[in-house]
Amino acid sequence: MSDKIGFIGLGNMGVPMAGRLLDAGNPLVVYDARESAIAPFVERGATAANSAADLASQVDTVFLSLPTPPIVEAVAFGDNGLAEGSQVKRIVDLSTTGPQMAETLAKKMQEKGVTWLDSPVSGGVGGAKAGTLAVMFSGPKADYDNLLPQLKAIGKPFYVSDKPGLAQTMKLVNNLLSAAAMALSSEAVAMGAKAGLSPDVMIDVINAGSGRNTATMQKFPQSILPGTFDYGFSSGLMFKDVKLFNEVAKAMGLNLPGCEVVFDIWQDAVDKLGADSDFTKVVTLTEKAAGVSLRSDGATG
Repeated sequence: MSDKIGFIGLGNMGVPMAGRLLDAGNPLVVYDARESAIAPFVERGATAANSAADLASQVDTVFLSLPTPPIVEAVAFGDNGLAEGSQVKRIVDLSTTGPQMAETLAKKMQEKGVTWLDSPVSGGVGGAKAGTLAVMFSGPKADYDNLLPQLKAIGKPFYVSDKPGLAQTMKLVNNLLSAAAMALSSEAVAMGAKAGLSPDVMIDVINAGSGRNTATMQKFPQSILPGTFDYGFSSGLMFKDVKLFNEVAKAMGLNLPGCEVVFDIWQDAVDKLGADSDFTKVVTLTEKAAGVSLRSDGATG
């Protein structure tokens, strides 16, 4: 059994990741703004903390899984935040904050003698449950090596760099491609449906050919064709990641017109569908414009 570790953020991604850490034999101290999220972990043997500061006074290592950069910053340095803890030595941020935020938080935590390690993940709720997430890590190699058992419990770890923020950059590159695949696959399949092709047949053919991608292999079969729209990732979070990507690219002096188009598509999705909508619902905007339905025969959604 290892020393206790802390986990903050028991949402769609945090629950399965924290659960896998617990199942791997890691005694956990957990905290979430919602008491209802903590209770199931206490029933499984975890210890509940009453604040981020309280948690950081009980453990050396803390994992974070939080939805937005402002929330990550607040948990780190707000009232009763991690920075007020008396024991914490390192913080592993599984969230997507962008490289600038990661660099800022790493510098501020370093002044308090705490190492900030950015380690965003990719693979969705399904990957979190199965333990197949891509786990990107940047920070001191010694910390990566020491944390490998925990990182492997979550998914497949990749050591990206010792430079703070580069794992965040890697995550933004990945999610920009995911966002583009979702948007363009929706448009391509809508065109085929308009011409008279079956959505099911198209997805089967695409997934056997060179056009296959994460949208056609996962999102369409699981959430779009059956009409459930329950993939577990929101339009608002996808737009947040695309926005972060574009901000970083512009700060580097890059002109990436295709990425600007992807940004516009996801901003439109948030404006029309709402930030809390499942991100697979972006397909409904294309369906409406094309006058088609991309549902399987007999689908209820």
